[in-house]
Amino acid sequence: MEVNPYLNFDGMCAEAFRFYAEHLGGVVDSVMTFGELPDSGGVDPAWADRVLHASMSLGGVRLMGSDVQGAESMRSSYLSLGLDTAEDVERVFAVLSDGGDVFMPVQETFFASRFAQLRDRFGVNWMLVHQRS
Repeated sequence: MEVNPYLNFDGMCAEAFRFYAEHLGGVVDSVMTFGELPDSGGVDPAWADRVLHASMSLGGVRLMGSDVQGAESMRSSYLSLGLDTAEDVERVFAVLSDGGDVFMPVQETFFASRFAQLRDRFGVNWMLVHQRS
């Protein structure tokens, strides 16, 4: 069995996946647009370039996503990134929080040398953690 997060975006899936690949080291494996459907005649032309399905490998996990009209950002679920160093947490926090909302800035906690929570500019919630040694 395999569990894979599937994220819905309202028109920003391709941009979000490129961003995660560039800044988090992910590799985008596939992207299919609505315009590439075998019978795309019924697709609204405004949605032809939007993502029907995308897949990327990110930190040993398959992250998938698509564009869904009216999709709302995540509210009570997070993607948790376990990072190798405290410096990695600081770097990733700076990138992901740019244009997003910070719920908990990077700080030391009883369980981690560095921990933070935020929602990025694409509406995805993240927890960043470097475990206490």
